[in-house]
Amino acid sequence: HREPTVNRRPTLLAALALTATAALTLSACGGSGSDEGSAKDKDSDKIAGADTGSEKSAPPSESASVTEGRPKIELPPDLSYTFDWSKTGDKEKDAILADSKQSIKAVHLAMANQDALDAAYLYYHEGEAAAGAEKFIQAYVKEEARVTGAYRYYKASVNVSDDNSGSLVYCEDQGKAYDMFLKDEKVNKTPVTKNSYVLYNTRLQKNDKGVWVVTKLLSQRGSDRCQPSA
Repeated sequence: HREPTVNRRPTLLAALALTATAALTLSACGGSGSDEGSAKDKDSDKIAGADTGSEKSAPPSESASVTEGRPKIELPPDLSYTFDWSKTGDKEKDAILADSKQSIKAVHLAMANQDALDAAYLYYHEGEAAAGAEKFIQAYVKEEARVTGAYRYYKASVNVSDDNSGSLVYCEDQGKAYDMFLKDEKVNKTPVTKNSYVLYNTRLQKNDKGVWVVTKLLSQRGSDRCQPSA
């Protein structure tokens, strides 16, 4: 979910996360097809005062539970998400897009819950990706911190293979997302740089529950593909 969404700018916490995310890195990943979405998801809600449409998040009043189907992901209200990718019309590709949204949020939920073995992210991650995410989240738990702010995802390219495997390449804009230390709720606001834009390349597998889980992940901070247009 990725360098699972941090390593933001040069901070102590980001430095710790660099070690954690190393376990997620692949030498190569991806497919040949491309389905890029420019329209925001129809299920996105607008938050008052926000510049773009975002998916609203509720306070984490309940821990994620996987006892009845998929885990319920309730995030703090200071976190918002915009997914600037549209449905493809292909059932499996759209399922990958939908499950990937949840896998991203699930990692952030684990940070908010300060639980490196939180049920939600383990539901959407397996193998190398699960092990790497655990180390990544643990770095935040150790520092008593989590992420806050607004995340935007765009330029999605999804592919599906005949063996129930797939890939998803997408960009993440961390320009309005920051680290927050829980003890005093201090937010480490850092300037937007080229490295605020991250390219993610994930490999996924459809499991016996019909869930597209992340199994491996590659990230490239400062990718030219993800830089905003001039």
